[in-house]
Amino acid sequence: MKTMKFLLPVIAFITCTLSQAQVNINVNLGAPPAWGPAGYTEVRYYYLPDIYTYYDVGTREYIYTRNGAWVRTTTLPVAYRHYDLYRGHKVVLTDYRGTTPYVYYKTHKVKYPKGYKAGPQKTIGLPPGQAKKAVVVHTPSGHKVVAKGKGHGNGKAKGKGKKH
Repeated sequence: MKTMKFLLPVIAFITCTLSQAQVNINVNLGAPPAWGPAGYTEVRYYYLPDIYTYYDVGTREYIYTRNGAWVRTTTLPVAYRHYDLYRGHKVVLTDYRGTTPYVYYKTHKVKYPKGYKAGPQKTIGLPPGQAKKAVVVHTPSGHKVVAKGKGHGNGKAKGKGKKH
């Protein structure tokens, strides 16, 4: 009888816990690439219409056809190794969930043909070599001022002027 009095509350607790359990799915999409379009941190796939390729943000893989089959690789196909991901347009697929965005490839290819642009597109980061650089400038009063440029030039003043 004592055992029954002890087991009954334990069984009731376990039953209540299981019946109220919530299923939490934590999908870690990963950080989007620097060449990705700004403003879309919760998106998993981009379609790159100029090279008929998908990009999976979560796995950091390109998805494209090779010999008639869809493959996933961490590099672009050899034919597109010089493709500029910063300048190329990215179609953000906000309405797709799953692991095979290419099931809609025929639709995407028609809706977003090669050369497709839906207006200007700002990337998350700057292309390599264009990162902002800090330049220390000394004022006439002897103070140091940090100025940020876009990494162009050598930091020297342009034009012909008097040297101070």
